[in-house]
Amino acid sequence: MNSSTSYSFVALFLTFILILSCKKEVPNPYQWESIEVTATAYNSLAYQTSSNPHITAFGDSLKPGLRYIAVSRDLLKKGLTHNTLVKIEGLEGTYLVKDKMNRRWRQRIDIYMGTDVKAAKEWGRRSVNISYRVKIEPDSLESN
Repeated sequence: MNSSTSYSFVALFLTFILILSCKKEVPNPYQWESIEVTATAYNSLAYQTSSNPHITAFGDSLKPGLRYIAVSRDLLKKGLTHNTLVKIEGLEGTYLVKDKMNRRWRQRIDIYMGTDVKAAKEWGRRSVNISYRVKIEPDSLESN
């Protein structure tokens, strides 16, 4: 094989590698929305919830130590539905919507704190900004 054939082979090989490494960018099907809410805290104890305090209104089992929240039912209509990812101002990590609150509450979340009543009382009630992940409608993805 002469040097010009070697260079052609190398150029062809590099072109092939370049083509394989070019991927069509897939649009992100999610976006983050933000809203200000009143945040309280709760525990999985019968006197705070129901006779079966580890089962949520969605039917999930709560496990102390995991990051869950309950949302007021008006927030369900804004996209904070079952298993939505949520970031809470002032707290690390992301939380999952695993429960819904009594119909009387509006613009409110309840942060699950296992059985640690002291931590829930220390949290108290405060206004916070939250960000939550919602799925973008397919029509919106095509126009991006």
